Amino acid sequence: MTHLCDFARLMMSPGLAIACLLLLLTGSKGFKVLPSDNSSTHQDITNKAILQTTAQVCKDLASVEGRDFTLPPGPLTAETVALACSSFGSTLIFQTFIKQISLNNVEIDLIHAFSGEYHFDNEMFVKGRKLITDGMTSVKASIKQGNFVAARQRLGNILHTLQDFYSHSNWIELGNISPLSDLIRSDVPNIGPLADKDTPTCQNCVGGVCQNNILENIIRDKKLTSGYFGIFKPKGKCSHGGFLDSTSLQKPTGGINKDASGSIHGYLHAKAAEVAGAATRELLQDIRGAAGDRDFLRMMGIYTNGTSVLCFVIDTSSSMTEDIDAVRKMISFIIDSKRGTADQLSAYILVPFKDSGFGPLIRITDPDEFKAHINTLTANGGGAFPKMCLSGLQLALTGAPPSSEIFVFTDAPPKDLDLLGTVTALIERTKSVVTFMLTGSLSFSRRRRSVQSQGLNGRVAASDSQVYLDLAQASGGLAIQTTKTELSQATGIIVDSSSSPLVTILHAVRSSGSADRLSFVVDESVRNLTAYFTGRSLSFTVTSPSGVSQSNAAVNGPLGMIETVGNFHRLQLKSQAGLWEISVSSTLAFTLKVVGQSPIDFRYDFVEVNQGPHSSYAVLQSRAQAGVNGTLLVTIMGSDFVRLTEVTLVETSGSVVVTGTVESVGNKDYLVTMDQVPAGEFFVSLKGESIKVTPRAGTNSFQRQSSTRFRTSTVMVTALAEGVLEPGTPFSIPFTVTTNDTAGSLTIRASNDRGFSSSFPSTLALVTGGANGTVTLTAPPNTPSGKDVTLTIEAESPGATDTNYAVLRLSVVSMVTDVNRPVCEVLSVKANCSKNCSLSTWELSANLTDGDGTGIERITLRQGNGTLNTDTAVDTSGVSVTMATYSASCCSPVLELVAVDVVGNVGTCYKSINRGHTVAHSSHLSFIMFLTVTLVLSS
Repeated sequence: MTHLCDFARLMMSPGLAIACLLLLLTGSKGFKVLPSDNSSTHQDITNKAILQTTAQVCKDLASVEGRDFTLPPGPLTAETVALACSSFGSTLIFQTFIKQISLNNVEIDLIHAFSGEYHFDNEMFVKGRKLITDGMTSVKASIKQGNFVAARQRLGNILHTLQDFYSHSNWIELGNISPLSDLIRSDVPNIGPLADKDTPTCQNCVGGVCQNNILENIIRDKKLTSGYFGIFKPKGKCSHGGFLDSTSLQKPTGGINKDASGSIHGYLHAKAAEVAGAATRELLQDIRGAAGDRDFLRMMGIYTNGTSVLCFVIDTSSSMTEDIDAVRKMISFIIDSKRGTADQLSAYILVPFKDSGFGPLIRITDPDEFKAHINTLTANGGGAFPKMCLSGLQLALTGAPPSSEIFVFTDAPPKDLDLLGTVTALIERTKSVVTFMLTGSLSFSRRRRSVQSQGLNGRVAASDSQVYLDLAQASGGLAIQTTKTELSQATGIIVDSSSSPLVTILHAVRSSGSADRLSFVVDESVRNLTAYFTGRSLSFTVTSPSGVSQSNAAVNGPLGMIETVGNFHRLQLKSQAGLWEISVSSTLAFTLKVVGQSPIDFRYDFVEVNQGPHSSYAVLQSRAQAGVNGTLLVTIMGSDFVRLTEVTLVETSGSVVVTGTVESVGNKDYLVTMDQVPAGEFFVSLKGESIKVTPRAGTNSFQRQSSTRFRTSTVMVTALAEGVLEPGTPFSIPFTVTTNDTAGSLTIRASNDRGFSSSFPSTLALVTGGANGTVTLTAPPNTPSGKDVTLTIEAESPGATDTNYAVLRLSVVSMVTDVNRPVCEVLSVKANCSKNCSLSTWELSANLTDGDGTGIERITLRQGNGTLNTDTAVDTSGVSVTMATYSASCCSPVLELVAVDVVGNVGTCYKSINRGHTVAHSSHLSFIMFLTVTLVLSS
């Protein structure tokens, strides 16, 4: 919250600064973020609705495809839903994506704390609904373009606003027990009678009791109102409420919020939370209709054909012929060996580059199609001169899902070193692991060669290859040096990475030669234990928990196999639970990484916490501040029977360890407080206990470590983007920078992964330790709606001693004028169903139209496993009409059709017949039935 207050001060907004002071005292508003008593939080409501909706989608899809669907008894969890959806490897990704949506939900309480429309405060119903409907348009467009990260981000944001309506308005006090569906419909002119600005809505609470403080005429006339939050409110209006809400002390006193059981209208909290959950499911169902079941499940992380994604960034210059051949063979092996197994990959991503350009990013889900595409790659032009490697890597980092494995193949230094800061920032934000496969006679210790010498010898100079080493270490990857003829032997690490779920147990980096003894704990869930070394002139000995040792000289020893290629050593160890030790002696720098397959993993983020009656937090989009206290949000994933016991920050050399205070906040989440975040570079390491649910209760320790290294900074960058980019229209993103320096100039850099036109100040003069500026970004007029762009703003301190950044993912959305849903008209229903339903069938025919809208793009079955046929023609008035005919066994008596137009408006038709009855409706009779009973249209 201090960063937001700095933003208010530097942007010279006195109203925002006053409100910021108020929030520092009072905390955020809306359903609670951190759990207390028995109240439902925004996370609770969101998580439950996602689980319920995802389970329903999988159930409907199974019914349409004629498959069984069974949910195990008990409360829904990510594990049980993924299992029921036959997505056995999706649990970790499903949990991760639910968490992303939830975090994007709760951040609204910080980044838009004083904007009433984001919370339906101050009777801002029109603007609040527009936020929701505009957001839904953006989510649908993003999904259509396959930009699921942007879709989840915006979805979480609008769910917060939607849920707050039921807590902050008087919808529940009016006696409603179901959602206000018009909140998510753009085609409805208004959402009902609203109390105008001059109409009193509340009376004083009496004796601290506020159950009847909304005026009787407001209740009688069913008028909507909401509480005011801030410093002042109009005469006669309701307040939000709460003992630190200053407006609640102004007449009429009290308030009407239902944020928690202890809130001023807390007696209605449970009802408000229940209806908010139903509203969340309703919105998710609309998004599902527009996206289609498969893409909706992909957005949520439920995959039917594998979960892992492999991403390749490949130099296609003429000197890379042998490398590309090795990649082809490796990819062919991975695809063929994993075909039809649980380890089959969900997607493959390729970004080519050379000296003269880079891209485009190609994402392919079909393995044979990707194999065919790789076979068309040719090496030509450029040789071993500097290449656009970092530009290609930037595309991969923004185009691949977070926490992806990215492999870069090159034999030349980067020519686009100006992107080094941007790429480093993206690695830290996405937590993707980047491994470089560097070919040629490489050595990090060699003296720098000239560019001409590099071109003749095909070698990367020391300082050039150091860029790759630094990026690999920052991401938790490796920089593997080998000759072109030996490259195929080194690609075993890619085969390992294609198995899921892979977790990091230990990651150690030593920048100079040393003798070291490293230990790590392997728990019983770990399989395929593997250790990787990169470095030359090193020797090591591995000791198992049972005391058995094996040195690097024993290629095939009692603990496993050791392969050595160039500077890369791969140890395939026999998994054994307990404490392992590795003794290393090296005269040069080296890296050690220990990984294994396990369902138990974690995710972490530095968050900004606002403590108060309604505590909240938001994920930092920059480096954490050094020298002050800091908070990590840690989520344990993959098992309901583990608990976190210790979290430490481990300096990359291993010499500094900072231990945090761990507090469980529910839903497998822990807030970890560091009294002082030190300066430098660190990994996050954690320990915990797995609680065995057996007659012989016991515990089993586990250890995990972050792959990505993070840095702290004394420069803080805050950027806030309101809304979306519209093609061809300049879009402004204001940002602020604060630092310990009191004078001098900051160096500013801004880049985006789409190459959109941008402008920004190259320097900013510090004024009392801070400065503010604006980046202006313009998407080309022909940019497809739903594309996203990742903007990185970097700020470098005076003297270039420190740097930080802000990373924002922005959506490009074209203005939508078509807000009407497709319309369905039933022409006939014929059913002659006997008591033995398997011996008879029923039929339905209907016309579907989109009037003068954008046109129907897709018609699918949501319920029913019969046969659907469609045919499109233009009627005499020039309107496109789609004729749908459906036939099914009488054993499948329910039909639900979903019609979606080009911009994502959704209409559904529902029909149910009674088994054992004969039905034969004419067009006229069917149309009457459509109007009154059997067909339901919803957006």
